Amino acid sequence: MTSPFPKSSSLAGEGRIVAKLSPNDISTLESITYQYPLKLISPAIISEQSSVLVFLLSYGGGLVGGDQINLSIEVQPKARLSIVTQGHTKIFRSARPDIITRQNLNVEIKDGGALCLLPDPVQPFESSIYEQIQIFKLTPDASLYLLDWVTQGRTARGENWSLGRWVGRNEVWSISDSTASKDRLLVRDTVILDGANRATGSPSLRESMYRHAIVGTLILRGPMTKSLGEFFLSEFAALPRLGARDFRTAEARKKDEAVPQSPLERWRNKRLEEERDKQILWSAANVRGCIVVKFGATTVEATRNWIGSMLLQEGSVERHFGEQALMCVR
Repeated sequence: MTSPFPKSSSLAGEGRIVAKLSPNDISTLESITYQYPLKLISPAIISEQSSVLVFLLSYGGGLVGGDQINLSIEVQPKARLSIVTQGHTKIFRSARPDIITRQNLNVEIKDGGALCLLPDPVQPFESSIYEQIQIFKLTPDASLYLLDWVTQGRTARGENWSLGRWVGRNEVWSISDSTASKDRLLVRDTVILDGANRATGSPSLRESMYRHAIVGTLILRGPMTKSLGEFFLSEFAALPRLGARDFRTAEARKKDEAVPQSPLERWRNKRLEEERDKQILWSAANVRGCIVVKFGATTVEATRNWIGSMLLQEGSVERHFGEQALMCVR
């Protein structure tokens, strides 16, 4: 029997999100489409929310070897879009090394628009082969918050960077509406974790990770991220330097400790203590107007608590996008 419905022009794993600002100044979705194995869900919009929320999901909670995801996102002028997940994105093992699981994300953000992409980390299983490319194109007045992190795998099953290969690439471009000017690449950040093809005599991938259970990158760009970027840079500058020594006498230290501290100083001292205890390493730098934060730690939970604490203490993500945008880092 011939179907009365037209054939879909979408390919498997293809999706598109278009966010716009409604006439009553509420961010909403102009359109949202997806095909298996990709799944996109957006809760009902309420007038009090600061941004429109979309859950980025997959059937079964992960991507099977050979799955291909291609998602495009457009954030129109002055619209705000938050994208989260509902748990780790699991990458299942590939039957053969030539079966590659891929996820491609292409994003365009217009003037005044903003995207907050703070998902749960990717969890590659043993012998998984995964490639991820995320390209973000922003006009001068657009803003981007991007968190990209990957774990060691399923520790309950003894996995410790047992993946076959994991490749992640993030690019941030500055674009103009003028046809006379060319797009300008601001940041290209690539991470390659190869557990199968190691040079003879070189350490294994597990050894080269130096007991880190998770590594990741936070990229900030645009006017809306200005205060958060400055916060990360100032906190990084305040870190104790390697080899630094405290030459104060015990009496002088006791006297200094008696001086009342501001709430920020108390929070910072507590955070520094946790960074030492949990072995959290991080850095922050300004790269062509983008703030790039690199981090790693010996446990996933410690990293989640750390990044969440930083974002909550500074506060601008919650102000601009609502607390829903932070659900994956709480």
